[in-house]
Amino acid sequence: MAEQHNPVILWFRKDLRMADNRALAAAKDHGGAVIPVYIREENGGTTGALGGAQEWWLHHSLEALSTALDKAGSRLILLSGKAETVLQKLLDDTGAGTIFWNRRYDPQGMDIDSEIKKNFRDAGLEVESFAGHLLHEPSKLKTKTGGPYRVYTPFWRALEAGDEPAEPIAAPKKLSAPSSWPKSEALKDWKLLPTKPDWAKDFAEVWTPGEAGAAENLENFIDGALKGYEEGRDFPAKPATSMLSPHLALGEISPAQVWHATRGLSRTIAPNDLSRFRKEIVWREFCYHLLFHFPKLDEKNWNDSFDAFSWNSDHAKFTAWTKGMTGYPIVDAGMRQLWKHGVMHNRVRMITASFLIKHLLIDWRDGEKWFRDTLVDADPASNAANWQWVAGSGADASPFFRIFNPILQGEKFDPDGGYVKTFVPELARLDKKFIHKPFDAPKDVLRNAGIELGKTYPKPLVNHADARQRALETYSDIKKGA
Repeated sequence: MAEQHNPVILWFRKDLRMADNRALAAAKDHGGAVIPVYIREENGGTTGALGGAQEWWLHHSLEALSTALDKAGSRLILLSGKAETVLQKLLDDTGAGTIFWNRRYDPQGMDIDSEIKKNFRDAGLEVESFAGHLLHEPSKLKTKTGGPYRVYTPFWRALEAGDEPAEPIAAPKKLSAPSSWPKSEALKDWKLLPTKPDWAKDFAEVWTPGEAGAAENLENFIDGALKGYEEGRDFPAKPATSMLSPHLALGEISPAQVWHATRGLSRTIAPNDLSRFRKEIVWREFCYHLLFHFPKLDEKNWNDSFDAFSWNSDHAKFTAWTKGMTGYPIVDAGMRQLWKHGVMHNRVRMITASFLIKHLLIDWRDGEKWFRDTLVDADPASNAANWQWVAGSGADASPFFRIFNPILQGEKFDPDGGYVKTFVPELARLDKKFIHKPFDAPKDVLRNAGIELGKTYPKPLVNHADARQRALETYSDIKKGA
């Protein structure tokens, strides 16, 4: 008589994929029926969607995963509540004796997982977690002195010199189903999609959430923009980036899959392009390494000397920044792209963040909160680490006195104004000579372009030279006190 195995609960979190999913593979191999579940956790914080834009993504990603599971003869159970309570009821209802999941690395998520694992193991249940969200385990990769890495370049070298990531595993074609399925909540009842108004109506112009969309973006990038990536990635008007970040954020593709896709390409892709792209993947790893060892990365300055920094609390200026109405076209284009498509080009993210922090002297934490609510690729590690990097308060950060000139940045990286004209259409008829500084254009040039500063397009919130000087003086105050 064949051995009977109790069902296995497969707890999906930020790993919404079938391929290269170690917990899924282990659940399949365990021998019993597999019961996949996604839990909308109470007070989930960084464990679920980080904000409204990512809730839109999560809705469509769960739909895609549910369809994929259906094709494998399974289904996705949706439940809400405190994770441990939900799992306990699921164990009781199904007779399952095993729970598998893939590890998450945000502090709140790790605390939840540690407690659940201990409590259920103490109760005699089998509970196992697996790697996959990162290329490295932050608890294991250490410096020669045994501590965490604080500087990116040595971290990159250590990761690059280590073993290659495990070969990605294929998606299972069939999963064993239980004799009866537990009840599931309806995805539509979670109300993840905005309705009145539907501010995400344009997201689908750019994005296809789900594992298939991730695979397509990776393939298109390898076949296209990876060639010339090192230079092209800085120009926001060009389709020169991978568009993989939101797929990675919710685990629709693993970093190992991305890493392995770039192997063996040296005959067709220049080494500097390959290296530059891989360094971006490893920068994400570095951000998680920092978050793992500094759990308050989104709340506290890594460099505590910045605790004495005199931030401005100017609601009107902050609101103008969020709406893309600062009077600096490259900044405004970025903020409007963010609202329209839930994404912003990486170069422009640095420009807009620098403007908020250094031109307006508004706390980086306010910007971080806005980005986590409006980015479809919102990520607890990358978001916090990158804002601190721009502010100068983070690990291996850009120095505070590096203050982007939004005019020169625009002229260098959007020389024809194509990016600005796409997202700031009221400037579309302005000559490219003035596209990044309409405030310097003669009156007849503005009139011919249909622009009236202060009415059809705002005057600058601040003068760049004055703002730069004020920022440096404010920074010098904390240096004196250090």
